[in-house]
Order: sequence, then C-alpha cells, then structure tokens
Amino acid sequence: MADVSGTSVTSQEDRPDDLTDGVTSGSRAEEESRAGSDPSMYRYIKQDLFTSEIYKVEIRNLPKFVGFNDLKKFLAKNGLNPHKIKLFGKHLFAFVTFKNEEERDKAMKMVHGMQWKGQVLSVRLAKPKADPILRKRKQEEEEATGGQPASKRAEAAEEEEEEEEEEELSSNEEEIGSTNKAMLPWLFAQKGKYNKMCCPLEAIQPSPTQTEYRNKCEFLISVGADGEDKTIGFRLGKYKGGSCAVVGPAETRHVSAEAKRVVRDFQKFIRTTSYAVYSPETYEGHWKQLTVRTTRTKQAMAVVFFNPQKLEEEELDALKSSMRKFFTEGEGRESGVTSLYFVREGQRMSPKLEDLPCELVAGETCVHEELLGLKFRISPHSFFQVNTGAAEVLYSAVAAWAELDEDATDATVLDVCCGTGTIGISLAKRVRKVIGIEMCQEAVEDAKANTKLNGLDNVEFHCGKAEDIFPNILNALVSPKVTAIVDPPRAGLHSKVILAIRRGEHVKRLVYVACNAKAAMTNFIDLCRAPSNRVHGAPFRPVRAMAIDLFPQTLHVEMLLLLERVDYDAQHDTQYVKHKQDETS
Repeated sequence: MADVSGTSVTSQEDRPDDLTDGVTSGSRAEEESRAGSDPSMYRYIKQDLFTSEIYKVEIRNLPKFVGFNDLKKFLAKNGLNPHKIKLFGKHLFAFVTFKNEEERDKAMKMVHGMQWKGQVLSVRLAKPKADPILRKRKQEEEEATGGQPASKRAEAAEEEEEEEEEEELSSNEEEIGSTNKAMLPWLFAQKGKYNKMCCPLEAIQPSPTQTEYRNKCEFLISVGADGEDKTIGFRLGKYKGGSCAVVGPAETRHVSAEAKRVVRDFQKFIRTTSYAVYSPETYEGHWKQLTVRTTRTKQAMAVVFFNPQKLEEEELDALKSSMRKFFTEGEGRESGVTSLYFVREGQRMSPKLEDLPCELVAGETCVHEELLGLKFRISPHSFFQVNTGAAEVLYSAVAAWAELDEDATDATVLDVCCGTGTIGISLAKRVRKVIGIEMCQEAVEDAKANTKLNGLDNVEFHCGKAEDIFPNILNALVSPKVTAIVDPPRAGLHSKVILAIRRGEHVKRLVYVACNAKAAMTNFIDLCRAPSNRVHGAPFRPVRAMAIDLFPQTLHVEMLLLLERVDYDAQHDTQYVKHKQDETS
C-alpha cells in the first residue's frame, strides 16, 4: 500500500529521527560516540519538530542471533510499541526509541531485569543520534585540517546498513518448511514443478503507461543544485549523505505534465514571497514541501507544507490570501489547481504527517478519480495508488484470484487497510457484502462517500488500527464464504491481524498485496507456520504469485500473492500414512 517509487521524497526525510533503522555495525556506534562530544550535533532535539530520539533507550545483553523481527515481536508481546529499533554489531545490544516519555519509561520498567532466551536484559537511557549531515561535515573538516579522517569502516557500515535495512529472510520455501514440517512433502513437490519455487511466479504485468504515470508526487522545497534559491523538486541524495540540494522535475519521465505545470507555477509564487526555504540543517526558514495530486478528470490538488516559526497569525493570513489570489486571479490560474491547501508543519507532537490539519485556501475540498468505471473521492491525506492505470491491472487480478465471478453472491470480502475503498468497492457488485478497515479517518470518510457515489449499499467501513478491530469483525462474521484481501503499508500487517486470520477458519482464501515483499516476508511465514500454543487455526500455503509494474522507470513492483487455507489434519494424516508405508517397504 505504501508509495515506494524511487524519486518521490517526503519531508520526513528531513529529520534525523526518520533515518534508517535495522542493523548496523560497531564502527557506526563508534562514530556516534565520537560525535557525542560536540553539542552542536544534537541541536535538532531542542527544536519544535517531533523526534523520538529524546525517548531513546539502550537494551543490552541480548541473546545471540536475535534479529530485528525477533526483538520487535518480543517487545510487542510485552505490550510495548517502539517507534524505531536499531541492532548493533553482533546484535548483543540495540537502541530503541518510543513516541513519548510514558512509553519509554514503561519499557525501562518492564524490560530491565527480564529474562529472554536465558539472558537477563538490562536497559538504560541512551543519547540521541547525532545529526548526520553535521557529523559528515565535521568529518570532512577533520580530513581537510589533517585531523583524524572519517573512518572507512564507518563508510562501509553505512553501505552495509542500507543493504541490511530490508534484509530478506532466507528463501520463502525454506522458512515455511522450517516452521511447518508437515508441509515439507508439498513444498518438495512444488519446487519440482516450479523451478525451485514454492508456487508459480507468473509473468510481470506491465503498466499500461510507462511514462508520466504518477498521480501523486511529493516535492521538497530547497536550494537548487544550480544554486537557485526556492527550487521545488527532488533531492539529489539523502540527508545523511550530506545533500540538501534539489533539482526540478522537468526532465523526469514518471512525473505528469500536469504536475510539472503545478510545480512550475508554485515555484513562481514562492519566489515572489519574502519567506525563505526551510533548512533541515539550521531549522530556520519556512517553505518545506509541496504535494501534488492529479487525476484523469483533469483536477489537481496542491498541498504546501510551511513552517510558521514565530510568524504572527496576521502574517500567515496575508500569505494565504496572496496564495489564493495568485492561483485564482493571477499567473497561477492556468496551473490547473482545483484544490489548494496550506499545512503548518511546525510544533509537532506526532511523527505522522496525516495528523497535521490541512487548511483549504481555495477550490474544492477534494479531487475525484475514475478507475474501472467507478468514481472515487480523494482527500489530502487519503491513500490512493499512485499509478491509476496499473492499479486497474492490479485490482482486476485481485478480483480474478479471489474467484468471485461464480457462486459469489453469498460471499463476504474483508478489505484490510482499504484506503479510500478502491479494492472493496471494485468488488462490491460481485459479492453479498464488503467490510473495509482503515486507520486514516480522512480516508474512511472518502471511502464512505465513494460508496454513495457509486450507488452501493452492501459496503461498510470501520476506522481504526487493523490489529484492534479486525479480530472482533472476523469473530462476528457468519458468512459461509469469506475472502480476505490485505493491502498493508510497507512494514506489513501487525501480528495480531495475522493471528486473527489464522484463527478465523472460515477465511479460506487470502490475497496479499505487498509493495515490499521482503518486508512482508514475516507475514507470509506466520500465515504458513504450523499451529502452536500461540498460533491457532490451520495454516495457509502460497499457491500463486505475480508482480505488477506499478512503478515504471524504477526497480520497484507491487507483489500479489494468493494463499489458500490448508486442511491441516487431512494433510497430516495423509503424510503419516505415506510415511508408515515407506517404512514398511
């Protein structure tokens, strides 16, 4: 469900708090320690932007061979919800951050002294991470003055961290086999049929449009690579790599002409103002980010993010008034913007951009899109696939794999992480009922409006975290035929959702849409593992996989995986009989 296209950049990358998690080496920790003596490396924690670095602990004496997912599950099992986890060296200690002081103190109280796999854990407060761009420049200064050069081992560690950030567990079939021995004969047979894979991998489905396909782009506002101030575009490198410069989208192949026009005119507007661009290095300035949505219906939404700093309300009102006039009466009236929003991104107490209120400056409150002959309303914070044409290919495949064409009038579809309801609504006329679950309130409101727009009365939507409300919905469901379709964010589904699906034996078929198959691998394994004291219900097994080129011109694809429920007892009995026959012969 997450947007993973290569050059789309959000303002969240501006903050040290949002840098890479995962695994890093001891040399990187040494670099952090060296930076600790310079207070300027930590000035970002005194600013008004959210950072979980001030709620950071160090967990020591971890068991050997513990990985990122192991630690995450361990903390979740004990009722803890970390914001970020970073393992160091040979995974003997880890840094963990939380969203507030209460959660951090709860973790310290619960985990300190706890025994895990024979090891007694210790927890202590940890220093925040040094600002990466300031640390890099300090290293460069040391090199220039003949001081201690930047560690080559640290540079190698950075590269290693990038690679291990999305570390894939060993091949899917090996993991399934190791967690469900009863499925091994089936796995061996599958590998013989499908070139050592656990299920057929079908041909990649191409996007109908290879260029100018993106209907949403997030542009940074900064100094241009050519030195031109107040430039709107994409950053040339990562913040921690020492780069803040951006280049305009004029030469990009994936950004639509309509979006480029909006960027061009908005850049003209901000250059007429006296307000500077925001600097993630000094935390000064105002203009931060521009998000542009375009649709097939020739509508365009522009959402600008602005740090008000200490400006008076009168000044902000005057700025919004001049913006309105520019895009309704001035030079920007030909930009095609039909919905113009202003977002104050300053004093934030939350790490999520969607928690920030959007102020409508001019035009309509939303834009509308057409997909598979249906109409959809899209608000500023709502999720909608970034490639409309390829989304039609994706949703058509979902419908086919869900097998809803025949005898589906008594079927129920569970649409988990449904966004604006696109998948469920596209299937509604084929089934008795569709139930959608989404945590973004704005998206749920859009989904309900989209139900009315398309004249449907068999669709309902629930707002909340899937792990909180999905189990109750599933338990109350009495439909004889239930198909679950999940389209989660990049990190995958919460373990509570997976456990609920496993318990719900009436869910016989599951279609999993993954924007990052590596990150979702843990979900795949848990769906297929053998029943245990923790995991109840018969397992699933993968029967079909396919990639859809949702992001042409990049290395990313959307992955579609079909899983079907196994009759575990019957499978086990058959294998037991065969095993005994082999012993006799």
